[in-house]
Amino acid sequence: MTQLTPARRMLLICVTLLAAAGALAASSALTWFTADVPAVGRGPVPVAASGAELEPALGGVALLAVAGVAAALALAGPARRLLGALLAAAGGWVGLVVVGRVLAPPSGVEIAALSGVGRGLVVSPASPAATAPPGGVAAISAPFLAGLGVALLLAAASGLLLAERDLPRFGARYAARGSRPAATDPAQAAWDDLDAGRDPTEG
Repeated sequence: MTQLTPARRMLLICVTLLAAAGALAASSALTWFTADVPAVGRGPVPVAASGAELEPALGGVALLAVAGVAAALALAGPARRLLGALLAAAGGWVGLVVVGRVLAPPSGVEIAALSGVGRGLVVSPASPAATAPPGGVAAISAPFLAGLGVALLLAAASGLLLAERDLPRFGARYAARGSRPAATDPAQAAWDDLDAGRDPTEG
């Protein structure tokens, strides 16, 4: 397999960050859990909670991944590695949150309190369904979509941390161009030497 050039490696990291942001944002907007809660005077009422209602930080981490693209292009050296560490920490934290939500789903009362439909319902506390976990997960792919976003974010962060030395430094190209002396005639070169504090007669 052909080894990626530094420019293509940077492009791959940026695309991975954007894909992670898209997966996290989409998971935030999708429904994660549903339940039927017994409301006083209304009987069982279906309620649902989205990723944003359960974990509002999902949208913030998605924005962080998008901002990471611009930062990865603008930074270099230790600053770029620090960015990679920040993205890795954010991805690891979101991963723990998602796993915790999947392993310990919220109760029907919690979903009703979070859901836009369930807010304001007077839930019957006598019914065991009020405190039981929801019977199922609507759109089971939603939490796993967040997991995919976490995996992509960690992959991009690893690229910034481990391969930073091989990534291009976009500011260096222009600095190198500016350091090259422009071709001038001998008279102009003499004046340039004098301005720089050099003796134009030497050499």
